[in-house]
Amino acid sequence: MSSETVTVAEEEYLQTLFWLFEAGLPMTGANIARAMQLSAPTVHEMVGRLERDGYITRSASKAISFTDSGLEHAKAIVSRHRLIERYLTDVVGVPWDDVHEEAERLEHAMSPRFEAYIKRAIGDSKTCPHGHPIEVGTRVDGVPLADVELGAKVRILRFENEAEDLLHYLMASGLEPGLEGTMAINDDDEVAIELPDGTRRSVTPSVGATVSVVADPSPPPRVTLPEALVLGKDRYGR
Repeated sequence: MSSETVTVAEEEYLQTLFWLFEAGLPMTGANIARAMQLSAPTVHEMVGRLERDGYITRSASKAISFTDSGLEHAKAIVSRHRLIERYLTDVVGVPWDDVHEEAERLEHAMSPRFEAYIKRAIGDSKTCPHGHPIEVGTRVDGVPLADVELGAKVRILRFENEAEDLLHYLMASGLEPGLEGTMAINDDDEVAIELPDGTRRSVTPSVGATVSVVADPSPPPRVTLPEALVLGKDRYGR
């Protein structure tokens, strides 16, 4: 199928599937539902549509795989999304905790010509403002901040979960990709990094589980997909 035939809804699902694929998480209907916070019947219907349209295949065990066409479309939409986020942050001046939803609205209508303009505008930037690689396939393995032991040196790679309210929470906490420090607190109530100037940046453990870092010493690399990420009153998925 040509890219012009991909619907907005299909692109949203292809994005989520690619995040699962990129992160090394099982590509299943259950994980799509958890990541997008949708009901199983809703996801089942769209997965069937993606299969009929030739973007995915499903095994007898219901495991999902991209077709060549599906992977091509998924990579394209993910890269466009991250390009737009970087452009909105660096060129337009939109705060990084506000760009995800704006990029979601713009990515589906961006022409190849405008995409080329954006690439020139952002220069040699390699990641979106949340730390995900613009050139898909160049992702660096990380570990959840919540897995890191006390005293370990850490550098924040990216925020795996880009739900808008969660990004607002992370912005308010002072965490951002590239930040370096030492693991100072890791208990049932708080995960905190101490910066070289002695100040601390802290989040809840459930949020810390979605912040990928490189650490020394390091636990094994992995990505978490919580059943529910609770900040206060709401649930958040991918």
